[in-house]
Amino acid sequence: MCGLKSLTKYRVLFQAHLDQIMWVSYALVAAALMVVGGIGGWATDTGPWYRDLKKPSWNPPDWVFPLVWTTIYLLIIYAVGSVWNAAPTEKRLTILLLVGINFTLNLLWSIIFFTLKNPMLALYEVALLWLSIAALIVYFAGISVISALILLPYLIWVSVAALLNYKIVTLNNDAAVVG
Repeated sequence: MCGLKSLTKYRVLFQAHLDQIMWVSYALVAAALMVVGGIGGWATDTGPWYRDLKKPSWNPPDWVFPLVWTTIYLLIIYAVGSVWNAAPTEKRLTILLLVGINFTLNLLWSIIFFTLKNPMLALYEVALLWLSIAALIVYFAGISVISALILLPYLIWVSVAALLNYKIVTLNNDAAVVG
């Protein structure tokens, strides 16, 4: 009986250690998104150039964007952290590559649109971003359906952003906007 108590004690300690390690994935995703969001925020200049662009009537007010992106980033942290923890080791490299591509494309859109002031090129780039989110959802679904579903608001918001980007290009059909 003493051996069973000892075994149970070690199992509890091992599980506690495993639970601590599992949080590392969430922390790393959060840190990566802080870098992406920080650089993206720095690149986002809503000064005179952006204010002077013609936008559709349904363009959300400026204060909506940080609220939505913060919520989406929290969902991404949960989805990526959960799928990483649930994934067998042989799937983790693919997860890392897909997430890395997605984070890079997420960051590049702000730089292309706001820093380079090139909505036309940003429109092409946002299509790649959308595809990278769809790829994450499909791949994650094979590991954790919940993690895949949690990314749907991200896909929806980027769809809205792509449509807004398209409307800005068409409403401002001049060389300064079209690139």
